[in-house]
Amino acid sequence: MKPIIGITTFESEQKGFHTVNSYYINSIFDAGGIPINIPIIYDEEDYDYYLNLVDGILFTGGLDISPLSYDENPLREVNDISAIRDKYEFGLFVKAYERKLPILGICRGHQLANIALGGSLYQDIGVQIPNTLGHSPIGISKDELYHSIDIKKDSKLYSIFETERIFVNSNHHQAIKKLGNNLSISAFSEDKIIEAIEATDERFLIGVQFHPECLAKRYSQFLNLFKAFILAAKSK
Repeated sequence: MKPIIGITTFESEQKGFHTVNSYYINSIFDAGGIPINIPIIYDEEDYDYYLNLVDGILFTGGLDISPLSYDENPLREVNDISAIRDKYEFGLFVKAYERKLPILGICRGHQLANIALGGSLYQDIGVQIPNTLGHSPIGISKDELYHSIDIKKDSKLYSIFETERIFVNSNHHQAIKKLGNNLSISAFSEDKIIEAIEATDERFLIGVQFHPECLAKRYSQFLNLFKAFILAAKSK
């Protein structure tokens, strides 16, 4: 049986559409899973119905998460948020985490996992962290490698990529500041931005700041992350 993977969605600028980038869907298919898009859920009682259907959850990228969720007022660089999406995804994450469902967080999803577990973010790394390198290039294809990251050898992420250094794409202006509870850092960029996190216990919970779904077709090593996720979902 192929495991069923729930993928979080968002309401598009053209109101009335719950949508998600097809890169996520294709990566789950290519890794051996069956993707199901989860619409924005307004009634908390309905979270369990969706979670009963799936074997793992993929939290996708997108808008900034409101700094109010970690008790800060926004800098002027934070100008694209959705309280509706924040509430939906935090609620879904907490329920999935309590069930120990396999969780993969990508970009925003990586940040969401950290905040949900008590962490916080740099609202804008260019403003708040001196001497950072590029992390949000303009006009570069999503499947283009942009900068290197260093992977800790004792991490789950290392067991997936089997190397201490890889090159990734990048499309973010925020990053993890305070690490959440029961999480460890598994990768940094050269300028010490946290690029990946994972659970400290046996569960599969990995967050990455880059976008492996956009790289998986061109660089097969990135599909290995989705394959590891699917394997965990299959054996849950």
